[in-house]
Amino acid sequence: MFRPRVALASLSGEADADWALAARAYAGAAFLGGIAIDEASREAAREMVADRDRTEFLPADPFVFVDDQLAALDGEPIRAGINVRSATVDPVRDAARICADHGAVLEVNAHCRQAELCAAGCGQTLLRDTERLCEYVRAAAGTGAPVSVKVRTEVPGVDLPATARRVAEAGADAVHVDAMDSEAVVADVVDRADAFVIANNGVRGRESVAEYFEYGADAVSVGRPSDDPDVLARVRRAVDELAVDAHA
Repeated sequence: MFRPRVALASLSGEADADWALAARAYAGAAFLGGIAIDEASREAAREMVADRDRTEFLPADPFVFVDDQLAALDGEPIRAGINVRSATVDPVRDAARICADHGAVLEVNAHCRQAELCAAGCGQTLLRDTERLCEYVRAAAGTGAPVSVKVRTEVPGVDLPATARRVAEAGADAVHVDAMDSEAVVADVVDRADAFVIANNGVRGRESVAEYFEYGADAVSVGRPSDDPDVLARVRRAVDELAVDAHA
């Protein structure tokens, strides 16, 4: 799906095209966003900004924003993706069409755990509603865009490997796993899902990269330190050395 096997994970209100371009020497992919694309998710984002002083992407037209951001990465040596939040399926399809035009990945956000987003019916609530999540995946995949699903471990009542298998069967090309404190679940996802598995959480250098590759991950992603060149350089060196053996 991308090489080198290092991705930049979306950071709310921070992960834009400039952020991706600053790290293009280290990463093979960058997931911009997350961005709220329907009215319910946008209202939830506005509440988070007002109540908790969070940084969010809230452009007047989220689809124009997505198109402009992806256009800024056209022809660059880093694969673009856009992480989207939505409580309804049609906006996901619309965003995926834009991704397809740019050869970018549409990433369905089934990951965010903020109360406002969950109340709106998006983020990790999708992990508890597998059929709706699969509907999103099918809608996005039907546009011809590659599809990733961002998920997290440790959601009560969710069998994540089984969910990963379902979304892969629905057409997801990648499953992007925030391992939280359950890194070994990555191995279970690899075993169950016929998809490219990206492991996220605590990726800082050789030790973490080696652990995730030992669990069978196809790639790793860097979250909070994605604007730190020292961390990115360590991760890139580790991937270059270890991916040869793990994914020759």
